[in-house]
Amino acid sequence: MITVHHLNNSRSQRILWLLEELELPYEIKHYQRDPKTLLAPPELRRIHPLGKSPVITDGQLTLAESGAIIEYLADRYSNGRLLPAPGTPERLRSTYWLHYAEGSAMPPLLLKLVFQRLPRNPAPFFVKPLLRGIAGKVQRVFVDPQLKNHLAYLEGELAKAPWFGGEQFGAADIQMSFPVEAAASRAGLTAASHPRLWDFLQRIHARPAYRRALERGGPYSMVD
Repeated sequence: MITVHHLNNSRSQRILWLLEELELPYEIKHYQRDPKTLLAPPELRRIHPLGKSPVITDGQLTLAESGAIIEYLADRYSNGRLLPAPGTPERLRSTYWLHYAEGSAMPPLLLKLVFQRLPRNPAPFFVKPLLRGIAGKVQRVFVDPQLKNHLAYLEGELAKAPWFGGEQFGAADIQMSFPVEAAASRAGLTAASHPRLWDFLQRIHARPAYRRALERGGPYSMVD
């Protein structure tokens, strides 16, 4: 039996979605973020030393990192339905997105979150204007141009094929769901600004397996 160590409002939601797409039996062990710090609870360190989610256990295997988990589950259980055969151009494309999502797309989205929250953190009143100024300048000069570039790139890629992996829905789309949802939450992605990315979101949210994962995992919203 596969167990998903599931942190609320986190990347582990897409692991539940993948398991629903695969129609595999699984168990969920729920963890809640600290309401003040939004960090994962220390109990997760008992499962994996980094204390982060997602983490799965499958028999004697304990595995962390979204991309590694998705590749492992899709390779082992999808019979080629969600992950193309090794050595094919389609597999290389899928592998690219499995790495790109966290390696390239998420860092500027995380910086956006940090600098959006910075002025809201407790600080002496005379420091607040300085924090706002620094946070605003970093976003304008560095973070926002990076996000603009990434969103334009992704919009262009979806002009080539309906899914990130190509003509068929697959593991790459599950992995890419989190950065695209994060961009809609905090980086200005709208139907007007990036219609193909917005359409991608509507299509994945309409999938029965996505909705079942929400029912199993509980309420899900992007941390902001």
